[in-house]
Amino acid sequence: MAQILIVEDEERISAFIAKGLRSAGYVPTSVTNGRDGYHLAQSGDFELVILDLGLPDQDGFTVLRRLRDARNDIPVIILSARNTTDDTVAGLEGGADDYMTKPFRFEELLARVRLRLRPDPARTESLALSHDGLTLDLRTRRALIDGDEVDLSAREFALTEAFLRNPGQVLSREQLLSRVWGYDFDPGSNVVDVYVRYLRNKLGAERFATVRGMGYRLVSQRLQP
Repeated sequence: MAQILIVEDEERISAFIAKGLRSAGYVPTSVTNGRDGYHLAQSGDFELVILDLGLPDQDGFTVLRRLRDARNDIPVIILSARNTTDDTVAGLEGGADDYMTKPFRFEELLARVRLRLRPDPARTESLALSHDGLTLDLRTRRALIDGDEVDLSAREFALTEAFLRNPGQVLSREQLLSRVWGYDFDPGSNVVDVYVRYLRNKLGAERFATVRGMGYRLVSQRLQP
């Protein structure tokens, strides 16, 4: 499992990212200042850094510059509220591998993390997720049922991916909200129920079981009565 370093001084955002990464199978470690972030990134224990710019001691640009000056090529994704073109250009030209602005959607961040952690083609994990005739091609963003393509919106695709990465596992509405809609979700929203209904209409009602009081899970149609 990949070790990911989160350098972020806002505890709510840091905890949200860490929770999502942990659910996706990664091992996150969080620090709140640039000095600790730099030293941990230099330790060799991590495979990717998610780096905020507005840190209390030294900003993210300084951390990034120090890493690149030290010839450390660890992948760095900048995640910042600074959304000007100048900041984005400065980050990318300074050696960042990617730049995202806040507020953000966790599924988009996760997709970028996976892209930066993608191993050699000879060792790469499958770029398709499949379960009981339902397949998502993560490269082309196509959904297939027994080989026939089904049109899904970006949000429907992200929700289906969350289920396919956890077949048979009960996923709470809160988990699905945080993974698909982002850290600024409204916990009282019924948007998950609405989108699960969309998926049932498009992909088959029997695939998505309701677990009363808990959430939903992806099941095999062949196991249904």
